[in-house]
Amino acid sequence: MSRRLSSPFVSLLSSSSRHRPHSAYNRAAYHDYIRFSTPGGTARIPLKNPKVIGVASSRGERPQQEDFYAYVALSLDPEELRRSLRKAHRIDWDPTSLPPALARQVLFVGVYDGHGGSTVSQFLRQELHGLFENVDKSHVPDLYVWATELGGYFKRFQGGALAPWVRPGASDTKMDLEARATLAFFEVDRTLCIEKAAQECGATASVVLLQSLDNPVNPFFTSKRLALTVAHVGDTRVLLSATENGAVIPMTENHHVDARVEAIRLRRMMGSGQAMDSFGEVRWMGALANTRSLGDLRYKRFGVTPEPEVRTGLLDGPAYSHITLVSDGVSSVVSDDEISDLARGSPTPQYAAQRIMRFAEDMGSDDNLTALVVPLAGWGKMTGGDRTRELREYRRRHMEGNERQKARWM
Repeated sequence: MSRRLSSPFVSLLSSSSRHRPHSAYNRAAYHDYIRFSTPGGTARIPLKNPKVIGVASSRGERPQQEDFYAYVALSLDPEELRRSLRKAHRIDWDPTSLPPALARQVLFVGVYDGHGGSTVSQFLRQELHGLFENVDKSHVPDLYVWATELGGYFKRFQGGALAPWVRPGASDTKMDLEARATLAFFEVDRTLCIEKAAQECGATASVVLLQSLDNPVNPFFTSKRLALTVAHVGDTRVLLSATENGAVIPMTENHHVDARVEAIRLRRMMGSGQAMDSFGEVRWMGALANTRSLGDLRYKRFGVTPEPEVRTGLLDGPAYSHITLVSDGVSSVVSDDEISDLARGSPTPQYAAQRIMRFAEDMGSDDNLTALVVPLAGWGKMTGGDRTRELREYRRRHMEGNERQKARWM
């Protein structure tokens, strides 16, 4: 799950501390459990319980594992959370009526898909949640200077969600979750800029933040009212599944060069940089499938930004069954509806994640595969039938035939 830095990163962080006004790693308030209200105070539930969050991961047919994940309970400024809720949903949440630890609690779940090596995705597993807790608006001016010094695309960068704080002392306003996510993602690149491997390799990332708005506070998997925030770069996926007929709401879009939003962004700032590889796939600068990523530092000046796309939702917990996070080793061969239906009827989130991963393997995915399933209050209460069962069975039979044919020629 989450761990503090191991050997290759200890020296990296101590060397890179000069890039920040103060180290972002000097305080860790996150936990591997969540708290909830009880008649006598509060209690804890460990997140590693397979009934709480389900995880399945496989190297597939790749020589090394470059997919990683993390899940922790963060401790964030309640006033920042209040500002985020007001901005996104126009509601005035009052944290003063809650115990301080519960008012600060936000569940963090991330999936990270490395490419070109595992340096960046391993760093994200170990440190991104700590960055989310510890970045501060006072870091923004120095980070903005660093970003603009990258040149090229970033010469015209105005700060995006961080714009109010790019000048020292320009604003006393607290950040919201969008600004915090943006700052944390940029800090990853700034920290890794001295790491040679991060020039050539990178990672896509999807992060889910869940805050219970119940009072008394319930665990996320029984909460009647939840605030959802998704921060995303690349082609990892976050899917929200409703209880009514298992309908799927995608919370992310792939940041590929031929996606409409990305094509417009890059054409406006950089002109043309598209090229087609030998497999007929469109690549940016002839090399990258994703136009937003963490790492890939040699491509930053050409428009490959770490700036996340952030989406929010105010959820009626019982109306939703679960949230699924997957790497592209899964989503490249399994549809959104199939992913949702594969979790249908599963006794635990762990079993659901394993079903999703195994079906992706059956469909011939040779990439690293990762699936995380986060249950909500509607878990186990999907209505309607399994709409993709016949299609999945047909596809599986077809793949079995291909495997037999493949075996004859090996």
